[in-house]
Amino acid sequence: MKRSGRVSYHLCRLLLGGVFVWAGAVKAIDVPAFAGQVAAYQLLPYAWNYAVAATLPYVELLAGTLLLVNLRAKPAALLLLLLNALFMAVLASVVARGLSIDCGCFGPDAGTTPLQALGRDILLVALAVAVYRQHDHYVPPPTA
Repeated sequence: MKRSGRVSYHLCRLLLGGVFVWAGAVKAIDVPAFAGQVAAYQLLPYAWNYAVAATLPYVELLAGTLLLVNLRAKPAALLLLLLNALFMAVLASVVARGLSIDCGCFGPDAGTTPLQALGRDILLVALAVAVYRQHDHYVPPPTA
């Protein structure tokens, strides 16, 4: 087990987990405001905007927390990888449709454009891939 690989794994895991705990917490504080941001994407029926806003922050909080405590980190990284792939597709549709909205990723007043969010999501996907791929090399299997 190489020390540099172990350090890289833990840094990626902590950074990815921290980002999603922060993002989830900010959105969970004001679900109605986040529902408005989800509605701005113009993709879902009205009732679904609130359902997404009421659920997504807690999924992000859970996955981020699992990464921070290094418990079920591989499935958490996979979940965040899939969520970010979905976020990227949604953001690409916003760009293609020419909508000028705040992505809503880190609260109502973050001021992040869809292109900025797309760039950030590419980095988050890279972190999730790194955690997922390195997990088996740097986390010992549980003992019975």
